[in-house]
Amino acid sequence: MPAPSSLPITPALSQLVDLPVDPSLVESADGVSLLDHLASVPDPRDRRGIRHAWCSLLAIAAVAVVAGARSFTAVAEWAADAPQQVLALPGVRRDALTGRYRPPHEATVRRALTVVDADALDAAISAWIIDRSRTRAPQDKPSGRRPRQAIAVDGKTLRGARRHRARDGHGDGDGDAVHLLAAVDHATAIVLAQTDVDDKTNEITRFRPLLQGVDLAGCLITADALHTQRDHAEFLVTEKDAHYLLIVKRNQPSLHRHLTKLPWRQVHIHHRSNDRAHGREERRTLKVVSVTAGLRFPHAVQAIQVKRQVRGIAAGRKWRTVTVYAITSLPVFQAGPADLATWIRSHRTIENKLHWVRDVTYGEDHSQVRTGNAPRAMATLRNLAISALRLTGTNNIAKAIRRLARDATRPLAILGIT
Repeated sequence: MPAPSSLPITPALSQLVDLPVDPSLVESADGVSLLDHLASVPDPRDRRGIRHAWCSLLAIAAVAVVAGARSFTAVAEWAADAPQQVLALPGVRRDALTGRYRPPHEATVRRALTVVDADALDAAISAWIIDRSRTRAPQDKPSGRRPRQAIAVDGKTLRGARRHRARDGHGDGDGDAVHLLAAVDHATAIVLAQTDVDDKTNEITRFRPLLQGVDLAGCLITADALHTQRDHAEFLVTEKDAHYLLIVKRNQPSLHRHLTKLPWRQVHIHHRSNDRAHGREERRTLKVVSVTAGLRFPHAVQAIQVKRQVRGIAAGRKWRTVTVYAITSLPVFQAGPADLATWIRSHRTIENKLHWVRDVTYGEDHSQVRTGNAPRAMATLRNLAISALRLTGTNNIAKAIRRLARDATRPLAILGIT
């Protein structure tokens, strides 16, 4: 019996001809293939004994997570169940004797994500997301003015994943939980960048590395009080040609004290909003004053006071009032009260549309992946899945994942692997 050909090109092409792909999803990929970006992630493995292409391992993990996989075992199971023509697309290894594509085992996926360069993986996936978002960017309005892009910066702890560290010199004990810092677009809720915050530092020192490689020209950065730092303000305005909107609390005592002493009683309310949701009622008022001196904070030109009155909808509940102060480098002719109110409120995007989805839909806080770079790598792949679906106009991520899981070709098309 003649030996089968070792060249996979002809059989693979014959299988791809009949590959069923959802046309709407192919269009949504806009020709931007994730494989092109994953190729930039360096392969750290020893060259001896390699059986699977590095890019294909990362691609299989990414596609499986888009289809709803929560663990290494789920990734391997998705790959094992995938049709042969689907495995051909991300470059899965083909057996020269049988002509069949052999997906990686769970242990292979685990080892790959444990040793992957997490910074390089984040950079590659963020670059793909940004490229996709640019191809799908809305056209300019008739006036020629495009809305200012607002980016939220916030951190998240992976509660189930802890770094191993020696305890009493005997074996490994549970260390600090993995903490990640991310930058998320307000409007689309896509992740533009992510970095690790190790146990020897904090979010403040990782702010600049997070945003260093992102084009921020003309963008507005929103962040909580922890990042109300003079160095951050100088970095954003001077180096990145961006603007900021920062919450001010007592971690900046002199600045907070100065803001509280401004003549707010003499300032009329510039913006009001009322909401009833999740069993509570909320009233918000916003006041703004222009400041030219006295704050002693770099580039600050407007001070903001936001009062929130909150109470439960149930009868007899009392109002609770919370007052929050903020500053911005945007002058009044570029940022009116309505704009400021929207940006302050939409900063919650990173919590509601990213962190909540990763926790509830992907069970991130229950994941106990702990070895090496695997916790961050899995979080990066979840960011990829959520961002890719957001860019297709998806609001219900859980429903979209269930749909993708019913057809193995759909998640590949979402990632442009067609």
